[in-house]
Amino acid sequence: MPSIFSYQSAEVDWCESNFERSAVIAEYYNTGGWGRLRHPGAAFGIQTGRDIPVFFPPPHSFEFAGAGGCWYGERFLSFRACGRAELCHLKVPLLLAGVFSMYFHMTLSYVGQLLDELSILWTLAVAYSFWYPQAYFPKCIKTRRHFFWLTGITTVISTLMSFIKPTLNAYALNCIAFHLLYMTWRELKKCNDKRVHRMAAVMVMWWVLAITSWISDRWLCWLWQAINFPYFHSFWHVLIAMSLLYCCPLVIYFDVSYEMPSFKPKLEYWPSDSWPVVVPYVTLEEPHK
Repeated sequence: MPSIFSYQSAEVDWCESNFERSAVIAEYYNTGGWGRLRHPGAAFGIQTGRDIPVFFPPPHSFEFAGAGGCWYGERFLSFRACGRAELCHLKVPLLLAGVFSMYFHMTLSYVGQLLDELSILWTLAVAYSFWYPQAYFPKCIKTRRHFFWLTGITTVISTLMSFIKPTLNAYALNCIAFHLLYMTWRELKKCNDKRVHRMAAVMVMWWVLAITSWISDRWLCWLWQAINFPYFHSFWHVLIAMSLLYCCPLVIYFDVSYEMPSFKPKLEYWPSDSWPVVVPYVTLEEPHK
């Protein structure tokens, strides 16, 4: 029986040929592309010359872009000071998710597969714990602390279940996207800002392209290998990163609407709206009194 740390001991293998370009890296393109996009750097705040906090994801933080602080006037504040300290809790899960994903695609080991999938699961759990709108809590949940416990218990149970049939884990993780899309749809029904609707549409477009690539690599591998183009899982990495680049500012926008009602969030693009490739971010404006 091979060791759970052994190369190719995982129950999952993607379409890309193994060890074709390296004697030590099983999936060369999946390892390189995912590692680069899962940069753990957090986003940062910038100053606009006005006394408003700005939440801005820098270009190098391509996936799961968040924020690590904010400027308020001449001072750089921690998120606990400016009301969004929870974003800092994502740094460690993001770092681990990037490292474990590279390890899995490099070795295709059983341990690598579980570490990769469980790090994504726990990153999502952290995001849900801090950002899930309190207006949508189950009736039996009265406070954010209670919701933390609910999320934690659910994640622990899901973690234990992931060992039962590891080949189903990736499908289960992808199904979480449908709940995120449903929540986005509910929020858009209450929002009249055309920029928000446009960003949501772009996010969905990238997600559709991403999930199409993932399914194609999983179910049509015979076709892509026949034409010598088995790289759709690498495309998935890039496309889901693009989708999340737009998803995270949307989450922050809706979160600010609930948690910081004294400010008016506004979606912006860096470096300019007119550029073909942009990085979205959220500015906070004090409403006129």
